[in-house]
Amino acid sequence: MEYSDNAVTMRAGEVLDSNKVKAFLAESIPGLTGELIIQQFPKGFSNLTYLLTIGSIELVLRRPPFGKKAKTAHDMSREYRILKALKPVFPYCPQPLVYTEDSSIIGSPFYVMERIKGIILRKEFPPGLSLTREQAGKLCEKLLDLHLELHSIDYRKIGLENFGKPEGYVERQLSGWTERYRAARTPDAPSFEEVMAWLYEKKPPDSDRPGIIHNDYKFDNIVLDQRDPMNIIGILDWEMATIGDPLMDLGNSLAYWIQKSDPSEMEVIRLMPTKIDGALTREDMVKRYSDKSGMAIENFDFYYCFGLFRLAVIAQQIYYRYYHGQTTDERFRMLIVGVKVLENASLRVIEKTKL
Repeated sequence: MEYSDNAVTMRAGEVLDSNKVKAFLAESIPGLTGELIIQQFPKGFSNLTYLLTIGSIELVLRRPPFGKKAKTAHDMSREYRILKALKPVFPYCPQPLVYTEDSSIIGSPFYVMERIKGIILRKEFPPGLSLTREQAGKLCEKLLDLHLELHSIDYRKIGLENFGKPEGYVERQLSGWTERYRAARTPDAPSFEEVMAWLYEKKPPDSDRPGIIHNDYKFDNIVLDQRDPMNIIGILDWEMATIGDPLMDLGNSLAYWIQKSDPSEMEVIRLMPTKIDGALTREDMVKRYSDKSGMAIENFDFYYCFGLFRLAVIAQQIYYRYYHGQTTDERFRMLIVGVKVLENASLRVIEKTKL
């Protein structure tokens, strides 16, 4: 049975020139023969991802979205560099193969990497795939342990000492996401002012154990082995990776983690099967991280609340485009509901800390 994400015909306005791509591949990657077929993976809202099939070989091409972009956003060279540095010490990365800044090929810089083919979990398990309670718990443990393994890599030893600035990381995250929310707020959006004020009040000092953080680590960026779904074989989407506070990364991940005990309205923002029988709770995940890392975690409410706020900003930025007619994609209409649900969730975290 097929559980992996399938590529489809390229979307109108996002088509690549197959002749130019084929010529580039022939020059850059020895041994490729046969016709080139280009398809596009339909998921995601940021960098664009294409499947390149040449004979029996499957590769993946990543490029920025078309149209106007922020100067520092969608840096393909940065994404390529971290994969190049990480792959020898962290085999779960895709193998990066070639990068080019030559915009004459497809209109932008891009890179090509190996395809890691396997199972990618979405909101519900695909038909025919299920886990026992014990297996569900073990898979959650493996997900958490791999996250900690990433955070524990000595980034200086692999040449990533200039990949980010751990000093002042939390402050920059707070100020940056606060500015983005205020700039993207629409008249029908909640204020989030109480949440932002609380986050500033509770802001922790810089981490004394900074590390490589993925910044979008969640089940739908994890690839499972098709022959053994309990085996994690890949981690995708490294575009937001940097050097920073590992607990910020954990908080961002657990903001996606909707569990059975959550209010029913949280179902609106659930994207992954974290409610299945046997799945760990957020509290379980934090405890395991603390136990295995030896790190005392006493103020995780801050990191979780920030993760919820960050998710709300991302949703609001996309909704802003829909509200102002910059896109007609009807998927974005209901994002405002998710923003309101996320404010409610953030306020519940704050109320709990007062008890």
